[in-house]
Amino acid sequence: MTPWLGPITVSHYLTVGAVLFVAGVVCMAVKRNALGVLMGVELVLNGANVNFVAFGSPLLRSTSLGIDGQLLALFVIVLAAAEAAVALAIALNFYNNFATIDVDRADELKG
Repeated sequence: MTPWLGPITVSHYLTVGAVLFVAGVVCMAVKRNALGVLMGVELVLNGANVNFVAFGSPLLRSTSLGIDGQLLALFVIVLAAAEAAVALAIALNFYNNFATIDVDRADELKG
């Protein structure tokens, strides 16, 4: 407990989650590099994880065990790992074909 701010509450965690989410959206919108876009996606997912854990907090609901948010966050982490593996494979294949990972060159993949 910090004497000048008071106790850390759920709203503090929700604020951190919102900042991570917005930073990820901005990163996805600004970056032209595929790896930068992937980093933005990971920031969005991490912001959602922080919010899931905050909403599952026993401070909000005293009737449950409080692991609902942790289980959802674990599911999102597994999903993010699978997404990162598939996206990295696509980026490596694109690099092997075009010698760049610039997202603007991806229109050449249209069949």
